[in-house]
Amino acid sequence: ADARLERMQPLQWPQRDALCGELGAGDAGRRVRLCGWVALRRSHAGLTFLTLRDSSGMVQQVTTLPEYPEVYAVVNKLRVESVVSVEGVVRLRPTESINADMSTGAIEVAADCVSVLNSVTRSLPFPITTADTVKEKFPEEVRLRFRVLDLRRPQMQSNLRLRHKVIKHIRRYLEDRHDFVEIETPILSKSTPEGARDYLVPSRVQPGTCFALPQSPQLFKQMLMASGFEKYFQIARCFRDEDLRADRQPEFTQLDMEIAFTSMEDMLNLNEELMIHIFQEVGDIKLPKCFPRLTYTEAMNRYGTDRPDLRFDWELKD
Repeated sequence: ADARLERMQPLQWPQRDALCGELGAGDAGRRVRLCGWVALRRSHAGLTFLTLRDSSGMVQQVTTLPEYPEVYAVVNKLRVESVVSVEGVVRLRPTESINADMSTGAIEVAADCVSVLNSVTRSLPFPITTADTVKEKFPEEVRLRFRVLDLRRPQMQSNLRLRHKVIKHIRRYLEDRHDFVEIETPILSKSTPEGARDYLVPSRVQPGTCFALPQSPQLFKQMLMASGFEKYFQIARCFRDEDLRADRQPEFTQLDMEIAFTSMEDMLNLNEELMIHIFQEVGDIKLPKCFPRLTYTEAMNRYGTDRPDLRFDWELKD
């Protein structure tokens, strides 16, 4: 047992006690242990500066050669995006060194211990930069192959956090204001005729049969209405075996909802109110209270499509 325990010791992950982006002048004199990714490294006159990044933000740590030669040597060998643990004391920066562009620009961490948790040993396929130019300079295939790196980019982090925020406000609005119940419906189900082809999953237990991945929760939500769940919603994952287009993914997520004993007008009003609420809460954008509406016949007669782009308002002319 003791031998097994000794082998497990190197696998223990260091526990941080602070987040990079949450440190401030009030933490001066505090000893901290930080964990994160190396965003930038530079050396100057016996000093090594390391910008450490985690999910909360970034902070600069500094190491001097005379005081901590071993730490200085470790830091000097680090490549960008290596994962490290840093221990040291928070201190105020000299006035001339304050970086107004960083939320933590008034302080730095005087590091006396740096442990490499995961080192980068070769050049990165693309830079992890605050400028959103990577998607223009590097093919999507490369970014998807190195998806872990791609998701470290600030723009991708921002996109996913925005998506999370939208879903959070959808849930709060429907549950708290309108008493909806969120119910997850099955993913493995029976194949039923819909607008596209099904993705089929063979059954190991029952050879010769298969499950279908749902194109929408349509049948399930109708069953819920008949079962007495009068207000239902879910953030539903849907699958459609069709060609990839700019506005269509074979796997996608949608807000699915249903209300019993109501009119189409009430459902349209609810969706308008929900959109107004989301844009206001998430983007601080005020939408008009009444959305323009077109019937299908009017849209086809005027624009030749059921989804006209009204930014241009190009109508058909005989």
